[in-house]
Amino acid sequence: MKIIDMTFGALALLLLVSGCSTVPVTGRKQLSLVSDAQLIPESAAAYNEVIEKGPLSDNHAQAAMIQRVGERISAAVDLYFKERGRADVIAGFNWEFHLIEEDVPNAWCMPGGKVAFYTGILPYTQDETGVAVVMGHEIAHAIARHSNERVSHQMAAAGGGLLTAWMAKDSEYQDAIMTAYGIGVQVGGILPYSRLHESEADQMGLIFMAMAGYNPEAAVGFWQRMGAAGGQKPPEFLSTHPADETRVREIREHLPEAMKYFIPTR
Repeated sequence: MKIIDMTFGALALLLLVSGCSTVPVTGRKQLSLVSDAQLIPESAAAYNEVIEKGPLSDNHAQAAMIQRVGERISAAVDLYFKERGRADVIAGFNWEFHLIEEDVPNAWCMPGGKVAFYTGILPYTQDETGVAVVMGHEIAHAIARHSNERVSHQMAAAGGGLLTAWMAKDSEYQDAIMTAYGIGVQVGGILPYSRLHESEADQMGLIFMAMAGYNPEAAVGFWQRMGAAGGQKPPEFLSTHPADETRVREIREHLPEAMKYFIPTR
């Protein structure tokens, strides 16, 4: 136990002396050991491979809707940061939006603004405002540099694992210590941060869609539909995402702030 305590102390020291940045909008401090200059080119190459493989949807109306929503929200985000003298937040972003023909209820945004939607999520979004819920959420992940933070956490965990292995090398309980370290890092570090990222993207996404003229109140219905279709799920503390009821409750709590940015455009 002493070895594990010392290891977490060493990791805490690492967090203090290594790179640290602040999440735009929420102001949360985050670990940042990798830069956009490293991740954006790699993400762009990976994105191109995905798009080339496709297949892209031949439903022109749906593809145009994804493009339209993406352009509106990304333009609102660009304007938001430029007006606040924070153009650095979107430096290096080159927005792209594509709809892939695959029955998977998913969407994502890579570092640098590369967005992909799958046709399988459209029954849950139902309309353009529903698409804006998902688009705002995924763009928020990129703006918040959640990918950078996840990679940083993995690097810190790997470093801590090496340190723990070295400190426990002469112990007859080495295997047990390493197992405890792995479980502790996963349950006590990686998973909570993953859930935090989801909640943070929800909060920021509501604001982003509202700035683009989409009513953020639609987020409640979308996440309720997604929750109802999710089937059996692990306990929240073992999950990468907040529990459905937690997510909807937190969204309701953030709606008053998001509605301050909502000016209907149509």
